[in-house]
Amino acid sequence: QGGREANQVSDDYRYQDGNYEGYAPNDGYYRGGDEPAHEEDAQSDVTEGHDEDDEVYEGEYQGIPHPDDIKEKQKKRAPAVADEYRDRADLMAERMEDEEQLAHQYENIIEECGHGRFQWTLFFVLGLALMADGVEVFVVGFVLPSAEKDMCLSSSNKGMLGLIVYLGMMVGAVMLGGLADKLGRKKCLIISLAINAAFAFLSSFVQGYGFFLFCRLISGLGIGGSLPIVFAYFSEFLSREKRGEHLSWLCMFWMIGGIFASAMAWSIIPHYGWGFSMGTKYHFHSWRVFVLVCSLPCIASLVALKFMPESPRFLLEIGKHDEAWMILKQVHDTNMRAKGEPERVFTVSYIKTPKQVDEFIEIQSSTGTWYQRWLVRITTIFKQVWDNVLYCLTAQYRMNTLMLAVVWFTMALSYYGLIVWFPDMIRYFQEEAYESRVKIFDEEEVSHFTFNFTLENQIHRNGEYRNDKFIGMKFKEVRFEDSLFEECYFENVTSSETFFENCTIISTVFYNTDLYEHKFINCRLINSTFLKEKEGCQLDFEEDNDFLIYLVSFLGSLSVLPGNIISALLMDKIGRIKMIGGSMLISAVCCFFLFFGNSESAMIGWQCLFCGASIAAWNALDVITVELYPTDKRATAFGILNGLCKFGAILGNSIFASFVGITKVVPILLASSALVGGGLLALRLPETREQVLM
Repeated sequence: QGGREANQVSDDYRYQDGNYEGYAPNDGYYRGGDEPAHEEDAQSDVTEGHDEDDEVYEGEYQGIPHPDDIKEKQKKRAPAVADEYRDRADLMAERMEDEEQLAHQYENIIEECGHGRFQWTLFFVLGLALMADGVEVFVVGFVLPSAEKDMCLSSSNKGMLGLIVYLGMMVGAVMLGGLADKLGRKKCLIISLAINAAFAFLSSFVQGYGFFLFCRLISGLGIGGSLPIVFAYFSEFLSREKRGEHLSWLCMFWMIGGIFASAMAWSIIPHYGWGFSMGTKYHFHSWRVFVLVCSLPCIASLVALKFMPESPRFLLEIGKHDEAWMILKQVHDTNMRAKGEPERVFTVSYIKTPKQVDEFIEIQSSTGTWYQRWLVRITTIFKQVWDNVLYCLTAQYRMNTLMLAVVWFTMALSYYGLIVWFPDMIRYFQEEAYESRVKIFDEEEVSHFTFNFTLENQIHRNGEYRNDKFIGMKFKEVRFEDSLFEECYFENVTSSETFFENCTIISTVFYNTDLYEHKFINCRLINSTFLKEKEGCQLDFEEDNDFLIYLVSFLGSLSVLPGNIISALLMDKIGRIKMIGGSMLISAVCCFFLFFGNSESAMIGWQCLFCGASIAAWNALDVITVELYPTDKRATAFGILNGLCKFGAILGNSIFASFVGITKVVPILLASSALVGGGLLALRLPETREQVLM
């Protein structure tokens, strides 16, 4: 009697495990034939004489196999191709069950490892990568006033150079974010930073516009891919109670990147002597030194990242249990030594690994040619990435993905649009003030006079200039209208925004000047000669406002510091959803006050207020995007949404810049409406602060 009861309990373990076939539950007898008969007798003898309630407890010490042990034995006995005959839906269901168990176990393991030296080291390494992203956004805006003179940029070329970085970031976020879920966080982040560092470094040396544009595009592609990887990577070393706060602290490095770029531009670009020339064709001016310096955070992060481990959560996801265990033990031991408790032992011996469904099959070296093998590998990886993209739109995640996409897009459209609009409006106010100080000269007559000084912001109408010399001088914002120049001599003259309209020019010589034909509008040139025109760009250049550009960017970056601190301290207390909705609605209110910004100082003040209010929404968006998706889809989803964000930035830059000097109503209403709509929609997203990382 006792032996039969013991056999029934043992068989119940097998049946519950789901891998035993041929069991008839009505009589409790073993009928499968997988276990030898003598094992039954042995188990019966071992457990004979014990009560039914005590059999499980006693069995642990008397030889009854644990269900997990039975499962492992049956897996070893089963044919290796057994999964091929199972329905994919069953395999996916088993994998999802495994992932849920792993998520809770991993959370407990991270809590056991603690939060200490290891996380802070990784914090600064990844912070440098995020800092490089912040620098990349500002670089082109700072170098444009100088680069346009070196590379003969028209207005359309300048606009393209400003947008090309965002285009590269958009592509890089989607592509490299997707690859990070298949190849690994660390590997793809190294690839991303290496691309950015190499092409940012190269762009400082190239001379032609086309090549410079290409280098900035690829550089943007690299740094765009780093953003989704950084947040996915760091989040997988954080426990639930630390995740929101420390991801928000990490966002501060984007602000530090903006401050670094502003400070370096301010200290390097105005020093035009910081460079060299090789002949007349190659020039390495100070703005190129600035581009070179801006690649340093990326290079530093790239070097430091070589000493950091891969994400153990990613390794567990692809079935690499031993590697993940070693890394988690390293995290534990590093933190315990830093706390002065080196004797603390890492108690975890086994970690759940999910069922491997999409295993990568290595191609043998004897199969086909080398490029065929690589083509198959690349095609397979990109197919897996595409499957991940489609997975984010399946029924389980479709609504969250669509709502997040709208919130990301509306936030980017308003934020990046206004960030461009603010300095453009300030510049517009400056131009208005400059034009109001214009000096007008009517019907002046000058003869036998030598001009060797600068003429600036002047209009000369109906004047007569006879036998005059214009030598070694500059014209800035000067217009000659309906005037006569007779037997005059222009030598070594440079000009900016200078035109001759409806003038008559008789027997006049222009030697080594940049007064090109397009600067003479409806003029009559009689017996006049142009000798040895200045080489270089046949463009009119606006007056540089370097100090203003650097100051506005510096203050805008610095103004997000209070918002960063508040969002980090409150992220885990009030939740991600309230943080996003509240921040976006407050930012929308700030937009309405822009109607009262009618001066440079007012616009700078409202810019700082808007940036400080909106940064909390950005931080909460980063956190909730990481937490809403499982490990094998996390970087892919973040990359898609961040790519959509960069698309919104491109639209915002283009739309808002077109209304400068025309009206303030459209940009303000568009930005505030987008923020209100996105903020209200964000309140419908699920709260994630209490959930573990799946």
